[in-house]
Amino acid sequence: MTSKEQYRILHDTLNEKQWRRYLATEVEKIGYGGQSIVAKESGSDRKTIRRGILELEKPYSGDRIRIVGGGRQKITDKDKTLIADLEKLIDPKGDPMSLIKWTTKSLVTLASNLNKARHNIKKSALADVLSSLGFSLKANKKNIEGTSHVDRDAQFLHIKKSCDSFEQKGNPIISVDCKKKELIGNFKNNGREWQPKGSNEIVNVYDFKNLSSGKAAPYGVYDILKNSGFVNVGIDHDTATFAVESIRRWWNKIGKVLYLNKKELLITSDGGGSNGSRNKLWKKELQKFATETGLTITMTHLPPATSKWNKIEHRLFSYISINWRGKPLTSFETIIELLNHTTTKEGLTVQAVIDQNIYPIGIKVTEEEIQNLNIIRNEFHGEWNYTIMPKNR
Repeated sequence: MTSKEQYRILHDTLNEKQWRRYLATEVEKIGYGGQSIVAKESGSDRKTIRRGILELEKPYSGDRIRIVGGGRQKITDKDKTLIADLEKLIDPKGDPMSLIKWTTKSLVTLASNLNKARHNIKKSALADVLSSLGFSLKANKKNIEGTSHVDRDAQFLHIKKSCDSFEQKGNPIISVDCKKKELIGNFKNNGREWQPKGSNEIVNVYDFKNLSSGKAAPYGVYDILKNSGFVNVGIDHDTATFAVESIRRWWNKIGKVLYLNKKELLITSDGGGSNGSRNKLWKKELQKFATETGLTITMTHLPPATSKWNKIEHRLFSYISINWRGKPLTSFETIIELLNHTTTKEGLTVQAVIDQNIYPIGIKVTEEEIQNLNIIRNEFHGEWNYTIMPKNR
């Protein structure tokens, strides 16, 4: 048995006081340089060892391990505003498909900024606080969608401020996007699930379109404040008309009940596709929806090359993919059933409906129609941030 193994076994057996006294006796046995050797072999702090040496010089004081009220107090208990100020500095980041967070700011930088804000914290303690908040060190990973826009961070800050403002008023905030289209049929679906031994699910070898009975276009609406999802499963093209119809269905079925008497809606989405910032039909359809409902709709698009950071990607779509992993999507009914049973321990719920409407592509929107929109563009990147108000009928 090595000395490290011996220390590990005794550490799990002894209480704190006994452990300190044992370390002190080992130091005395070694003599000169004993503290360094024992600290390295046992993985203990030198302060613990020195305290044990002092305790050996005093009579044994009974079974009490610590004085009343003893023990180191957590820095977050002593400094009540530390975590709030730390979160402002790091603006949590991470892989949107994972629950793990990371930050690009070093411990030195963070500790320096916190100390300037009158928080007394060292790097070692800060590392423990970050770990408790779910952060971890990460290496580089190939996950870049394209060239970052110069105002990328400023746009994310604008989105955050917009969300904070709406949340304070209790107004609805939704994140929207269309999930990857799925072939309907007996095709392989990535992932594995528990099954009785020898009862593998048999699927087609090839994913040919002519073997399918159609394609499903799941357009999602994620309610950020309520942690709930709504999915409108289309059978046709993913167009701007389909996208706004999905939001309309969410509002009529769920939103207007949850947000009774609210007249403002904030929508966040990426900058491309059926809900893209340059899509004229998207704005035209939003105008119709605003006028129908009387809602003032504020729109914020994510900057280019950041679509994976959309809230709906990692708070709804990732859990949908987990829920139906390893299951062939043999029919629209199967998809609806699987979507409706998507839940998480954090309380996510999902409602799904089938949309059998046909959505033609290639619809042109004239410049005159754009000019007639009741739209106010924000001073900061009006192409990404704008508000559409209802028209008088």
